Amino acid sequence: MRLDSLADRNPRVPPQQLVAELVPPPRFADVRFASYVPAPEHPSQAEAVAGMSAFGERVLAGGAPAKGLAGLFKRKAAPSGAPGMYLDGGFGVGKTHLLSSLYHQVVTEGGRTAAYGTFVEYTNLVGALGFLPAVEALAPNALVCIDEFELDDPGDTVLMSRLMRELVDRGVKLAATSNTLPGALGEGRFAAQDFQREIQALAGQFDVQRVDGEDYRHRGLQPAPAPLSDEEVERAAAARPGATFDDFTTVLNHLAQVHPSRYGAMVGQTTAVCLRGVSTVTDQMVGLRLVVLADRLYDRDIPVVASGVPFDAVFTDELINGGYRKKYLRAVSRLSALAREGAAPA
Repeated sequence: MRLDSLADRNPRVPPQQLVAELVPPPRFADVRFASYVPAPEHPSQAEAVAGMSAFGERVLAGGAPAKGLAGLFKRKAAPSGAPGMYLDGGFGVGKTHLLSSLYHQVVTEGGRTAAYGTFVEYTNLVGALGFLPAVEALAPNALVCIDEFELDDPGDTVLMSRLMRELVDRGVKLAATSNTLPGALGEGRFAAQDFQREIQALAGQFDVQRVDGEDYRHRGLQPAPAPLSDEEVERAAAARPGATFDDFTTVLNHLAQVHPSRYGAMVGQTTAVCLRGVSTVTDQMVGLRLVVLADRLYDRDIPVVASGVPFDAVFTDELINGGYRKKYLRAVSRLSALAREGAAPA
């Protein structure tokens, strides 16, 4: 029996579909502020719930559209009236849960319109539509949520800063998250300084809500399971309807032929991704494409079953310690969590 393969998929996604899909990923479709459980030892988590909920109330309260950026910057608004909210914290402290809860507060409970996507999804949207059409597509929303704002690509950061300025100019409220490097925790230096510097003129329009804590994906859990044998991976794929089965290197080569904006559609309707012969990635471009795939798998809660090296060894130390450190660490965390789910009984 021939098993389904990711490498056989090269979906075509109309630009309008990219706009329609700007919603919280399936993993976070049902989360709410009430379902976020703050850790008592980290009071900032409860403060973040209260702060984000209050910001949602401001979005729902609406108000007159902005009369241009000049008016915004001249006005010394109180922090509670800022048109933007930025969640500052490390990996796995629940920022995506809180951002998704904000979206649901505004859309599901408040009946307003909002867009939700990762930094990469918005840059892909601009690439697919063009800058001004992307602004026009997003401007009718009361709120635009940007998850995982990436500060390691100067060109994309400038692009997103410009997009955000255009949206604020039209009265759209913004909420964003990004990650702090684990090595910076406990040093009093979170990512907010970098975020505020990179978005330049808009920095003063964001309240900063800090969220401390440990990565929940590993909280009280055993390490990611040891890789299976090649035969076990193939048997797992055959036993799971809707699973895919590929050699790891074949998938990496295929990713170079598919635009990252279509990775989500490529893994859609997949129940598990089974990979034979996972090996350590040494090339930067290959590694960054794998990061995007890991994000789309995690968004959709698709377990991974794999043989070869464990996922904490999938990137070289040179990549991990380079300029895209945050992305690679996020991918390791997410792939390890998905491998743990893949090891559970089907």
